[in-house]
Amino acid sequence: MELILIEKVTNLGDLGDKVNVKPGYGRNYLVPAGKAMRATPANIAEFEARREELEKAALKKLSTASDRVKALEGFEIVLSANASEEGKLYGSIGPREIADAVTGRGIALEKAEVIMGEGPIRYTGEHQVMIHLHADVETEIKVTVNPE
Repeated sequence: MELILIEKVTNLGDLGDKVNVKPGYGRNYLVPAGKAMRATPANIAEFEARREELEKAALKKLSTASDRVKALEGFEIVLSANASEEGKLYGSIGPREIADAVTGRGIALEKAEVIMGEGPIRYTGEHQVMIHLHADVETEIKVTVNPE
């Protein structure tokens, strides 16, 4: 399936690139999320007419993400959870709990922006969590989990 990207997509391409993707990825994610449109002659003409507007919007998103990442530099949160004597949590701490804790401290953060490559936190101690704000902007924050 051939698509035109309306915004930068990590590991795929930049604004205005024509890309070939599997039909399910394009039909179920990229097009409904507003990240791409089908590469038909009519859509190509529409994209070229709107290119400047889309580039300005992409630049604004990038600058907003850059401002947010400056606020998150060196950011630390401390969470308490019910844990055993050995430090294993009864349950886990996932992206939702981390996003809620950061938002509670005054910096808006969505659950989808919290990337936990190793899965949810299941032990007490200090953990580094990746925050992905934009295709070009990401940072890490320190999450300390203390037993209750």
